[in-house]
Amino acid sequence: MNHNLAQLHPYPFAKMATLLADCTPAHTYSEIKLGIGEPKHAPPAFVLDVLQENLDKLCRYPTTNGTFELRQTIAHWLERRFFLHHVDANKEVLPVMGTREAIFSFVQAVVNHGKTTEQLSTTHQNNKPTVVMPNPFYQIYEGAAILAQATPYFVPCTLDNDFKGDYRAVPHDVWAQTQLLFICSPNNPTGSVMTMDDWEFLIRLSDTYGFILASDECYSELYFDEPPIGLLQACATLGRDSFKNCVVFHSLSKRSNLPGLRSGFIAGDASVLQSYLRYRTYQGCAMPIPHQLASIAAWQDEKHVAQNRALYQEKFTLWMAELGTLLGLRMPEAGFYFWVKVPEQFDCDDEIFVKALYEQANIHALAGRYLSREVNGRNPGQGYVRIALVASVEESREAISRIRELLNS
Repeated sequence: MNHNLAQLHPYPFAKMATLLADCTPAHTYSEIKLGIGEPKHAPPAFVLDVLQENLDKLCRYPTTNGTFELRQTIAHWLERRFFLHHVDANKEVLPVMGTREAIFSFVQAVVNHGKTTEQLSTTHQNNKPTVVMPNPFYQIYEGAAILAQATPYFVPCTLDNDFKGDYRAVPHDVWAQTQLLFICSPNNPTGSVMTMDDWEFLIRLSDTYGFILASDECYSELYFDEPPIGLLQACATLGRDSFKNCVVFHSLSKRSNLPGLRSGFIAGDASVLQSYLRYRTYQGCAMPIPHQLASIAAWQDEKHVAQNRALYQEKFTLWMAELGTLLGLRMPEAGFYFWVKVPEQFDCDDEIFVKALYEQANIHALAGRYLSREVNGRNPGQGYVRIALVASVEESREAISRIRELLNS
């Protein structure tokens, strides 16, 4: 077996299961799950209809890079959504079976332990590959880096830096070893969003050190006011229409409430995607044709996405009005999570708080420390809890009532 498997951390939900193993939930209440970021809104019926109408096409092998119709639909969506001049459907878009799988395999394809001088885009890099990522983070970034035998480097996202991470504080010698930088905007779990200035700094940094800049934008359509600026949009604003060393990941899971469809895409630098496609051809990941046709229907429609946003807006408004002051809630810029600082009455301890929510209110939340790693003696997720507003409005009202009772007890 791969010896690097032993270095992988248990997944956050496995840690939660261990924490609550000896706990008894409040059986007087029905269970409310706010710990896992799985959308619970109804998927668009017309997408399911397309899927069902084309099940007979499962008798055909799909191609790794998907149909031209799907790639073209995604290219047009990117152009509309991010004000891009032109996206080449043949070279700059690659459909994937969900971004979780794509992010993991992308790291395996990118990390290089034996670069020659000709392969280096800068003379600063050496043979100690580093993958930089935010902290807290989506654990796939870390696991993929470890299994690619790269070194994860964590940039703490704290209140002091608006939960976006201070990339200016990363030492030169770390950037000199960096081959890949992950950004999550809107961020999971903090809900922070990168600005144009933030993007420009990182793009210039990529130019200096030659690393690939990968933006996980799976929550980009769950905003409240203005649509978040994406990495490719920042590139276009800077006149970098080739998207050099820049790629983005998008998915229908959160945008269209279709997590089980396993449909997303990676887009950006054509030269990077060309090599990644070669890797995927050997990997054998290809989206089934019925899923591709259903995905086309989803990407072409914005009405259901607006309705989805409205539902989340309703729930966030409700939570802020009812618990904003009592629980000290901070409204995120986008996404569907609250990143909640644990109240003092629970010793500011995220494990104590999530156990109390479970034992006294039968509410599942996620301890923030399980989404983070300790850096310089500090875990930036410790003392925070992630609450996912994925339940219905009715369940949200019930959860609010129980939490209010818990806080006042």
